[in-house]
Amino acid sequence: MYYSAGNYEAFATPEKPEGIDDKYAYIVGSGLAGLSAACYLIRDAQMPGDHITVFESLPVAGGSCDGIYDATRGYIMRGGREMDNHFEVMWDLFRSIPSIQNPGETIFSEYYKLNKHDPNFSLCRVTEKQGQDAHTDKKYGMNPKATQELLHLFMATDEELADKTIDDVFDDDFYKTNFWVYWQTMFAFEKWHSAIEMKRYMQRYIHHIDGLPDLSALRFTRYNQYDSMIRPMVKYITDAGAKVLYDTNVTNVVCEVTRSRKAARRIEYTQGGEAKSIDLTDNDLVFVTNGSQGDCTAYGDQTHAPVVSIKNGEGPSVELWKRIAAQSPDFGHPEKFFKDIEETSWESWTVDTSNKEVLDAIEAICHRDPLSGKIVTGGIVTARDSSWLLSWTINRQGQFPDQPSDHCLIWVYGLNCWHDNGDFVKKPMAQCTGEELCEEWLYHIGIPQNRIKQLASEACNTTAAMMPYVTSFFEPRRDGDRPKVVPDGSVNLAFVGQYAETPRDTVFTTEYSIRTGMEAVYTLCNVDRGVPEVWGSVFDVRDLLTATVKLADGKKLTEMDLPLKDRLALRELLKKVQGTEVEKLLKACGAL
Repeated sequence: MYYSAGNYEAFATPEKPEGIDDKYAYIVGSGLAGLSAACYLIRDAQMPGDHITVFESLPVAGGSCDGIYDATRGYIMRGGREMDNHFEVMWDLFRSIPSIQNPGETIFSEYYKLNKHDPNFSLCRVTEKQGQDAHTDKKYGMNPKATQELLHLFMATDEELADKTIDDVFDDDFYKTNFWVYWQTMFAFEKWHSAIEMKRYMQRYIHHIDGLPDLSALRFTRYNQYDSMIRPMVKYITDAGAKVLYDTNVTNVVCEVTRSRKAARRIEYTQGGEAKSIDLTDNDLVFVTNGSQGDCTAYGDQTHAPVVSIKNGEGPSVELWKRIAAQSPDFGHPEKFFKDIEETSWESWTVDTSNKEVLDAIEAICHRDPLSGKIVTGGIVTARDSSWLLSWTINRQGQFPDQPSDHCLIWVYGLNCWHDNGDFVKKPMAQCTGEELCEEWLYHIGIPQNRIKQLASEACNTTAAMMPYVTSFFEPRRDGDRPKVVPDGSVNLAFVGQYAETPRDTVFTTEYSIRTGMEAVYTLCNVDRGVPEVWGSVFDVRDLLTATVKLADGKKLTEMDLPLKDRLALRELLKKVQGTEVEKLLKACGAL
C-alpha cells in the first residue's frame, strides 16, 4: 500500500490482484469503516461479493452513523457528521456508490450539487442570556500568550505530547478565547483530552481556520447519516452478493503470533444465543472494528432518563478488543481509551416539534425558516453561558425521507453531563428525562419561562441518548496505543475504524473510518493503486499565512502585537521582500 497525491491515480481502475478469487473476507462491524472495507474489496480488489461476510451485533447496519424512527420513542439521532471538501478517500469511494434517493446519481454527485446550490454557513454561532446573539462576530479573541501556546502545540512532536492532555499545554488565557468556544463545541474536545489529537486537528484543518467561526468550512448530507450514507453502502455490497449477519456478536479473533508473523486463525461469535466459530487460513482476510464510540448507548424518552448500566471498560466492542490485544502488544492498548466513562461521555437529544412558538424562537436566532428544506443553523449554535455547555443544530428538513413536512427535528448535545445542574432544570443532565432536556434547551433559545414546561411536555417529543464512550478515542495516548491498520507481520488481519492508527488523519470523522477501510483492503489484497494522501494544507505556505492572519482577527503582520525585537526583524524582512513575489504572496494572504 502506498499514498498518492494529485489526480493521476484518482480515477484509475487497478488490475485485478493475483489470487483474489481464492480469498474470503470476514468483516467485524458494519459501521462506516467495515462497510467501506467491503466496498473497496468489491470495487478495487475485485473480490467476488459472495466471498464477503459482515458481522453486526445490532439488528441494523451503520454503527454510530445512525438515524432511526422508533415507534415507541420517536426520532433518534445520536449524532451528526460534518464533512470537508478535502475528505479525499471518502469522495473517492462515494463517487462509485449509487444514491438511493436520487436514481442516476452517486452519493458524491448528489452531495456535491446539494452543497453547491445550498452552501453552509452560520448566521449566529454563539448565544448567551437565553438566546441573544453573543456577538463573537467571527473573532477569535486570541491574546499573545494564547497565540504562543497554540503555536507551541502546532509545532510540537508526537513524542513531546505523548500521554499529555490539552490542559498540560494551555492555561486560562486560552480557555477564555472565542477560539476555545468554537473549537471545543464543534469537535467535542475537553481539557483532559489528548494534546496529540488536538494538534492533529490543527494541522489537518489549517486550511479551514477562516471557516471555523461561521462553520462555512462544513458540508452536510441531505438526510440523516443512515439514510444518506449507510443504506446506499449496504445496498451496494449486498447487490454484489455480500452477506450481512445481524444480531451476531464476534467475541474473539484467535491469532497465531510469532516474532515475525501474525495470522488470524479462528473467529468466535454468538448468533441467536448459540456459540459458533469459523476456522481461518491465510487466504481468509479478517477486518476488525476494534472499539466503538457508540458501544452501550443508553436511550431515554419523553418521560424517562437514559440509564448507563455498564462500568468503566465494559462493552462488547471493548471486550473483543481486549481479547485480541492480549495476544500481542502490536494489537493496541484498549485500556487507555475506556478507563473512565465520565471523561469519555456526553449526551445528545433529538427534539421533534411543529409548534409555531418554538419555530419562531429558532428563526429569531438563526435568521432562517426552519422548514425551508435548506440550511437552517448552518452547524451548531452554542449557548456560551449554559452550565451544561449546550449546543444545538438544525440540518435541512426533513432529516428523514418520511418525516412530516410541518415537523422540525433539532439535535442538541451537552458536554457537562454528570455533575452540573442545568440553568432551568436544577439537576444534572444525566438524570433528566426527555421533557427536562427539552426544557433546558427551550430556556436557552429564549422561550418565556412560564411557557417552557407546557411546550416541552405538549408541543415537543424528545428522545435522549447517553453515550458512555463517544469521545473515548480522544483520551491521552502515545504511539502504539492504537494498533496499525495492518500490524507489522500480519498476513490476514487488519484493524479498521476510529481506534486504528493511520498517519496524519483525525479521528471522529467519516474520512478516518473510510480511510482505514481503504488502507486495510489495499494492503492485505495488494491493490496496485494509490491511497489518496491526507490533504497537505499544513505544508502550504499560503494556508499557513492565511491562518495566521485569521487567528489574529484580520490584523496585518505590521499590526500584530509583537515584542520589539520581532517587530524590528519583521521591518527588515519586509524591506528585503519589497517588490518580489514574496510580497505579492503576503498581500494575497492578507498579511500585508
